[in-house]
This record gives sequence, structure tokens and C-alpha cells, in this order.
Amino acid sequence: MNINDYDYELDEKYIAQSPIKNRSESKLMILNKETGEIEHTKFFNIKNYLKKGDVLVLNDTKVLPARLMGEKEDTKAKIEILLLKNKEGDIWECLARPGKRLHEGTIITFSSELKCQVIKKLEEGIVEVEFAYKGIFLEIIEKIGLMPLPPYIHKSLKDQDRYQTVYAKYLGSAAAPTAGLHFTKELLEELKEMGVIICYVTLHVGLGTFRPVEVENIKDHHMHSEYYEMKEEVANILNQAKKEGRKIYAVGTTSTRVLETVASKYTEFRECYGNTDIFIYPGYNFKAIDGLITNFHLPKSTLLMLVSALAKREFILNAYEVAKKENYRFFSFGDAMFIK
Repeated sequence: MNINDYDYELDEKYIAQSPIKNRSESKLMILNKETGEIEHTKFFNIKNYLKKGDVLVLNDTKVLPARLMGEKEDTKAKIEILLLKNKEGDIWECLARPGKRLHEGTIITFSSELKCQVIKKLEEGIVEVEFAYKGIFLEIIEKIGLMPLPPYIHKSLKDQDRYQTVYAKYLGSAAAPTAGLHFTKELLEELKEMGVIICYVTLHVGLGTFRPVEVENIKDHHMHSEYYEMKEEVANILNQAKKEGRKIYAVGTTSTRVLETVASKYTEFRECYGNTDIFIYPGYNFKAIDGLITNFHLPKSTLLMLVSALAKREFILNAYEVAKKENYRFFSFGDAMFIK
């Protein structure tokens, strides 16, 4: 359970700085979690590895252009705010840079339509702020906000929609559920025509995405909670699939966390919503999913631990070494892996 067991070397040349032209033409590694056997193909060939009756679960969250650039009202010092979670009404939990310059009562102005006041300072650069605005809040955010691209992406994104899945629906994420970025509407239609059942859950990706694991023993790591929802229709589809022994495949670690949260809490799927801080690492007994479509994750990350819980850690780390030799692209705009 030592953090260094989830480390690997990665030259910056492997980190995808921009999305490829056609979403579904990214590379796809197929990893057999029982044998460790590896195949290489293109993502649009995922249909060759799915069959009629399989259930594919996607996260339909939509990314807020959550980076707001402002200045302190008194000193005009530049401040960047990243929206993380809507607490209630106009009160939001945010990541502030530089956080040291802020104190309770500080007012930050973003535009003639939007400002906020710091109402509480929390740990690790997190603050609670209350917004004041003229008009409709989300419309203002969509107008002046920037996409919250991860810090390892240094290129600006020309088309903001490329950091959204084609099925994104409910605004609320501080980061994209990146495994879903490989799907096109056409590919999803092909899968439906094959008899693959497509359904959606919602998890608004929050602070956990931005926080590295900084403890030696991973069991001591604290996961920040994120809001999720599962609808009754989806719960019924999943329960029926389990009853009939059909496969349930999660698209992304976020969908996985919703499914495992609900299955762990209720021993079945049901209509529900709430906040989850589930932390999945080796030794975890999966109750919901049979496999996972995911990207290639950062060293020492909770996401790497999650995939290492589904397939053996040595299988995953070996697959990552193979991926480097085969020039796979890593992280958010990178290539994909299907753990079966």
C-alpha cells in the first residue's frame, strides 16, 4: 500500500497536448485482466469487443468553463478561481490561486457582471465564496469562464467542445470524464444497433482530480467527495443485467465510482443521489462492474490505483510500459484502454 508502488517514469513527450482530429481514431489497448494478455487496435473497433446485451455506462456530466480570472478589489492583485462545488444558492467551494492573498471578506471582481466575496478559508488553497451578479449565473460563467484544462496541458484549446463528451448534458464538473472523449455520436449509434445497451449516470468531477496523493501509505489518503446521481430507469437496466449475468462495462473511473458507490451502499442498483468519497485501490471487491474503458493515468494517482484494483497492479504497470513502446498518448487527450 506504499505510494511508490504506483509510480512509473513518463517522459513528457508521451503526454497528449491536444485532442486528435477524429475522436474515435485514438489508439485502444485491450487488456485481459485475467491473463494480462494485450491487444492493440483503434477505438472505433471497441464494437468488436462488445456484444448484444452488454451494458455500457457513461457519465453525462458537462464541464463548467470553471476557471475565472479576476482581481482583488482593494489591491488589484490578480486572482484565479476554479469552481469546484456548488454548496448552496450562490455559495461555491473553489480552488484559489494564489490562496495566500485571500482572507475572509476579500472581494474579487471578474467582470462588470460578476464578483464574489470570500466567506471562509479552508485547507489546501480551498475557499468558500459567495457570488453576486447581474443576470443568470451560469450564462455569465459560460461567457467569461475558461475551460479548466489539467496543469500538464500547456497548449491552449482552440475548440472548447473537445473537452466535452458528445453526450455531455448536466453542467457541474471541474474536469471532463476523459474516457468518454473517444466516443462519437455515430459510434454510439452503431453500438445501439448491435444491441449494446447505453445508459448514463452523473458524477460531477471535483477536487480529487487536481489533488495528488501526498501520503506514503495510500490508506491514509483523503478523497474529496463528489456529487452523483442514478436514475430509476438506469437502476432497472443494471439490476436486470446483473440478474441475467450480462456484462456491465463502465466508461471511465467516474462512472465506476458511481456504480460501485450505489452497489456498495444498497447491494443493488436504485434511484439515488448524494455525495461519494469512495476510494478504490487494490484489495477492493468490485460489486458492480465487469470491465472498464479508461485512459492512461498519472503516476501515483488514485485513478491508477483504481485500475490496479480491477486488473493486477503488475498487469497495469506492464501495460503502461508496453504503451510507451507503442507510442500511446497519455492522460486527458490521450489514448484508451479497455480492461475486460
